[in-house]
Amino acid sequence: MDLEGGTHSNTFIKRESWRTVLTLAYQSLGVVYGDLSTSPLYVYKSAFAEDIKHSETNEEIYGVLSFVFWTLTLIPLLKYVFIVLKANDNGEGGTFALYSLLCRHARIGFLPNVQLADEDLSAYKKTESLTRGHDSINGESGGYSRRPVPEASNLKYLLEKHQVLQRILLILALIGTCMVIGDGVLTPALSVFSAVSGLELSMAKEHHKFVEVPIACAILICLFAVQHCGTHRVGFLFAPIVITWLLCISMIGLYNIIHWNPSIYQALSPYYMYKFLKKTQMEGWMSLGGILLCITGSEAMFADLGHFSQLSIKIAFSFVVYPSLILAYMGQAAYLSQHHFVESNYLIGFYVSVPEKLRWPVLAIAILAAVVGSQAVITGTFSIIKQCSALGCFPRVKIIYTSHKFYGQVYIPDINWILMILCLAVTIGFRDTKRLGNASGLAIITVMLVTTCLMSLVIVLCWGRSIVLALCFIFFFGSVEALYFSSSLIKFREGAWVPIILSLVFMVIMYVWHYGTLKKYEFDVQNKVSINWLLSLGPTLGIVRVRGIGLIHSELVSGIPAIFSHFVTNLPAFHQVLVFLCIKSVPVPHVQPEERFLVGRIGPKEYRLYRCIARYGYHDIHKDDIEFEEDLLCSIAAFIQSSSPLTEPDGLAEESGKEAERMAVVGACHWLPEWEEDGGCDSCENVRDLAGPSKSREIQSPIISTTKKKRVRFVLPESPKMDSGVQEELRELMEARETGMVFIMGHSYMKAKGGSSFMKKIVLHVYDFLRRNSRGPCYVVSIPYASTLEVGMSYLV
Repeated sequence: MDLEGGTHSNTFIKRESWRTVLTLAYQSLGVVYGDLSTSPLYVYKSAFAEDIKHSETNEEIYGVLSFVFWTLTLIPLLKYVFIVLKANDNGEGGTFALYSLLCRHARIGFLPNVQLADEDLSAYKKTESLTRGHDSINGESGGYSRRPVPEASNLKYLLEKHQVLQRILLILALIGTCMVIGDGVLTPALSVFSAVSGLELSMAKEHHKFVEVPIACAILICLFAVQHCGTHRVGFLFAPIVITWLLCISMIGLYNIIHWNPSIYQALSPYYMYKFLKKTQMEGWMSLGGILLCITGSEAMFADLGHFSQLSIKIAFSFVVYPSLILAYMGQAAYLSQHHFVESNYLIGFYVSVPEKLRWPVLAIAILAAVVGSQAVITGTFSIIKQCSALGCFPRVKIIYTSHKFYGQVYIPDINWILMILCLAVTIGFRDTKRLGNASGLAIITVMLVTTCLMSLVIVLCWGRSIVLALCFIFFFGSVEALYFSSSLIKFREGAWVPIILSLVFMVIMYVWHYGTLKKYEFDVQNKVSINWLLSLGPTLGIVRVRGIGLIHSELVSGIPAIFSHFVTNLPAFHQVLVFLCIKSVPVPHVQPEERFLVGRIGPKEYRLYRCIARYGYHDIHKDDIEFEEDLLCSIAAFIQSSSPLTEPDGLAEESGKEAERMAVVGACHWLPEWEEDGGCDSCENVRDLAGPSKSREIQSPIISTTKKKRVRFVLPESPKMDSGVQEELRELMEARETGMVFIMGHSYMKAKGGSSFMKKIVLHVYDFLRRNSRGPCYVVSIPYASTLEVGMSYLV
């Protein structure tokens, strides 16, 4: 349903479209802009914290206001709203979305088990275009991609040829991701502490410091303690709180402008930035680290794009957030221009410009707004860690989906408590907004610099634009951000060291995990068993075939894993049906259910050996064990049915003895499963059976009481057109499933080969420690331990 220039003539459809967009814009105010809207609490106070003085000439306050105005205009409005939002990955945004987009347009990704078949995914081919695309309700593009320019081909060749450049690009993406995690520690502390600092005007200076820290810590503990409830439980309150806060600061700002200095608009001229730097010189340059905080939370507009649409975020920022912030900053400057507190710099904060009768209500609203802004940053941190884990750059952690309606709302218990401890530590350790602002500012500007660098590559590789345009983009925005970055980095000893240390720790963890994952996969590839060896064993594989299904988990997308030969060598029996399962992530946000499974056969039909590859995007929700088993078996059954001589085109029928596997994308099962409960068997009313062999369907789980056990039973159709061999194979699969399914997992022990460097041994020891203390692959699909069998193997890499 297009919103611009479409062919729709029905005014009702257009009215509904705009109604949806405005609804999303309203919701985005509470989710996206909570952090950005609370920045007036601490910007002026951080800018004047011991670096520059507020003199009676007002050149300092006018210069700060000019910097704030043009920074808000250039970075959030021009860069993010009008350019970066268009660089989404099928409606998803963020650092890893940009990196994923680049990996699909050039073979620079480090996912080990990539296949050419992955490029046939529908989400793989969609690309957001900079030119003339219509913005849809769901944030997807209706535009087209330009024809690649010669510079794009040359740049693509250069990146694909040199692995060093690929590693630099990966490290760049990891730096941006780690700084986002660091921001998840610092922003809640800064926002809540700044909101609570309004108490300083209501009590003596020597007393309020002993009250602010305990209150801020108590609020932070409560904030992290309720994360398990999910954003959707209290989300309906977020937008009204932020709207009330924005209305409050804009009205107070307008009052201060009219009452104290109606000519404050003159300070918006860039000339005052020049006068500011000329007068303050080194001190003014260092104060830019505090001015930088006015764009705190701007990255959230891009990172949270998947929940909304481009147009809704643009409307919310351009018509509500941006003018409210400008009025708030102008009002503060107007008040300060008539009040000079040279004896006490803490009186330059936000609350001093609030009329005395309104300070307590504004304080309450500010605390609520700070909690909302912190909530958005914390959940954003959970989301990006989930992406990193899905793409093999972070140890597996327990991920809880807190909402059945919004897939992006996740909760990670381990990360939540780590963030809480770190957040309390920096709050108690710093105890002032100056050092908290220095730390937060460096994390914010680093993420923006990474986004600028990745965007310049997207402009050339994905949008097919000239490299000159990309250089102009990175030079213009990069120079502004580099100026702020240098002013933040110079305050290393005054708090800026915190995000650097945090990012370094998380980056080491992520890179070690990524390195160990690659080495483990390389060992599996080098030691996989030849299919010829398997064929030489005969239909029984040289052992007794017992009833049931053996599901062998492997990272390999081709060949027989070494774990299979290791198991066969040590045990005299195996299951009558064997499925080699590979659960892998692909560099797209979502994989359609009908494209989820790639299924193939290993060896002749009488061997009853199948390979199944389950593909998930980095934002996909993994199903529980019962749903997954059902979909897996239905996909195998659909493959068996499609490989019938009656349905297979000439020349594609499988020949016994061939090593090559023919993988097929299947998503349909043409025979009906039934749910069986304790005490009876009822047909599943939620199963949708599609007749055509090329169609697909998703099985929806019926609602069943938690006190009853359920299992799926398959009923073969009585079809005279079905080949007898296919019927027999399906019947054997059904009987094996009724007997039971066993998941066979590999338990690896990573060791360095003799003669390896000391650094490699240390890295592998760290990886082995992380692997032992993280979630195993079985948690990806919630496989019950009662049905799991682990086979230990030593990996010499």
